[in-house]
Amino acid sequence: MTEAHLFAIGVLLAWLAGIRVYLTVFGLGLAGALGWLDLPHALQVTQSPWVLGVSGALALVEFFADKIPGVDTGWDLLHTLLRVPAGAFLAASAMSPDGHLGAGMLATGAGVALASHALKTGTRLLLNTSPEPVSNWTASTTEDAAVVGGLALAFVHPWLALVLVVAIGVSFASVVWWFWRALFRGRHRPEPG
Repeated sequence: MTEAHLFAIGVLLAWLAGIRVYLTVFGLGLAGALGWLDLPHALQVTQSPWVLGVSGALALVEFFADKIPGVDTGWDLLHTLLRVPAGAFLAASAMSPDGHLGAGMLATGAGVALASHALKTGTRLLLNTSPEPVSNWTASTTEDAAVVGGLALAFVHPWLALVLVVAIGVSFASVVWWFWRALFRGRHRPEPG
């Protein structure tokens, strides 16, 4: 793969880690362990049975925790401390043929993971204002499917996956921004009188 492809894959891995870090690590490690992918040296740690076991178990816990309104928000806030550095590591590792992690890709990965994490968390905060659980379950299941689909597409067609991620990210950011504005505009509207 060319450096441009590896860059696109690194950015995608960081974006996915900002949404579902454990599922991203588990899916990446499983694909490497089964021989579906030839992982760069720095990412081969994800193939370890320990990493696969822990990330798989935590992905399962996150699957259920993310479906419960309120619990998902606490989970997201707690994982701000993990998703951003994990995204930075995954992005830099994708570009590392020898295990040396470049500062530029670490910063890029951290910024991308923070952006996707903030978008996910902001969306979930809005959804939690709704009293019914269907929207929460739908959003959570969509995130699960997006991460699995994104991982599959990232290694087959990284540029297409990157374009889709950017388009979806901009769309969701626009919708979240519009809802936040509408929500706060309604609260700060002067009383007639």
